[in-house]
Amino acid sequence: MSMTDEQQVGPFGESRSVPGSARQVVNEMVDAGLLDDLMDRVDRDGLALTGAGGFLPELVKAVLERGLQAELSDHLGYAKGDPAGRGSPNSRNGTTPKTVETQVGPVALDTPRDRAGSFEPRLVPKGSRRLGGLDEQIISLYAGGMTVRDIQHHLARTLGTDLSHETISKVTDAVAEEVKAWQSRPLEEIYPIIYLDALVVKVRDGHQVRNRAAHIAVGVDLDGIKHVLGIWVQATEGAKFWAGVCAELANRGVRDVLIVCCDGLSGFPEAIEATWPQTTVQTCTVHLIRAAMRFVSYADRKKVAAALKPIYTAPTAEAAETELLAFADSELGRRYPATVATWENAWERFIPFLAFPPEVRRIIYTTNAIESLNYQLRKIIKNRGHFPSDDAVIKLLWLAIRDIEDKRARQRAKEQGTPANKRKAPARLVEGATVNGWKQALGALALAYPDRLTHHIN
Repeated sequence: MSMTDEQQVGPFGESRSVPGSARQVVNEMVDAGLLDDLMDRVDRDGLALTGAGGFLPELVKAVLERGLQAELSDHLGYAKGDPAGRGSPNSRNGTTPKTVETQVGPVALDTPRDRAGSFEPRLVPKGSRRLGGLDEQIISLYAGGMTVRDIQHHLARTLGTDLSHETISKVTDAVAEEVKAWQSRPLEEIYPIIYLDALVVKVRDGHQVRNRAAHIAVGVDLDGIKHVLGIWVQATEGAKFWAGVCAELANRGVRDVLIVCCDGLSGFPEAIEATWPQTTVQTCTVHLIRAAMRFVSYADRKKVAAALKPIYTAPTAEAAETELLAFADSELGRRYPATVATWENAWERFIPFLAFPPEVRRIIYTTNAIESLNYQLRKIIKNRGHFPSDDAVIKLLWLAIRDIEDKRARQRAKEQGTPANKRKAPARLVEGATVNGWKQALGALALAYPDRLTHHIN
């Protein structure tokens, strides 16, 4: 962390460094006219700002070396040249040359030493060849979808920093422990609603590259706040895989779930019911509509969509069944029997939706809470080809979610103090976002599940 940084908690509860008073210092320098001479030299003398011998690397060098000398003075207990150091059991012992990679390019430092060899600098630790800001930049580029090779070329082209493939891999692998801690963190006792959706990723399996489903679960807590509960890459047969996921959530503290909204997943409803017997597994209505529309020609799509609407907006399951039978007997239904069959096959997992009042229906109607996230994630992974392992998939998706939420938070921070009607920064994507209309929905859920919710919300 730089000397002008402060600590802040990130979207997943992790410690994060953010700019502190740097902007204020720069503004003071501008007001004092200290940058005018610099810009004159850039224009008049061709002074370079970055690159070897540039102003910024030299400025970083001067600041770091001054900071290291101050650290050594603090370690020894006296300043350089201070008579108080005479007869001290330890003293300065020259410097050691060292080059560190930074966000403005390589910087050659003269690192001070002490005779006892007990000096352990914190500003640029022993053995460190990169400043923290560069590591953060590498991780941000990786989270944005760049491969290790892409990052290597980007840093060489923009900063003149030549980092090896192994070094960049180590930087990105360093977050593995954070991911593991996040994936195993304790959860709430009850989540009224959990959304589950998946995106397809390519993962190397031996000598072959196979398509696998990366499933992301988002839970809504009692305050209506969304949280990404975990990411799992499905590598085994459905029932066994889902039993493991449910067991993991239960072991992390989840004792009850009222409703799980998902697409049709083999083995998932059975695993849910084995872990939380009273949980309602609800097929995402939007997914069901899309699946049914796959068989419909473009010319008939609007007509079929209008004909299907009375089914999923029916007041009761009996009324919905009547509407489905009417659609099946209609000209459109006879023209598209596969569309009818799609609804019939999903019927038992669809009708729980109809038992809820409108306040709850609006929330469990779709897994859009995750779909919008997956849309952003697909843009990031589409150019990566394939992943070397399941862990690499989870690492990238976790970093990408964190990066997306961070960028949105920075945009919102810039607009603080701006009238609400003029703000353009996006809201939270998923993590920490609030469900619209949650108070009314929670009230309806409390009436539907009094024995399971009352003691949690009182």
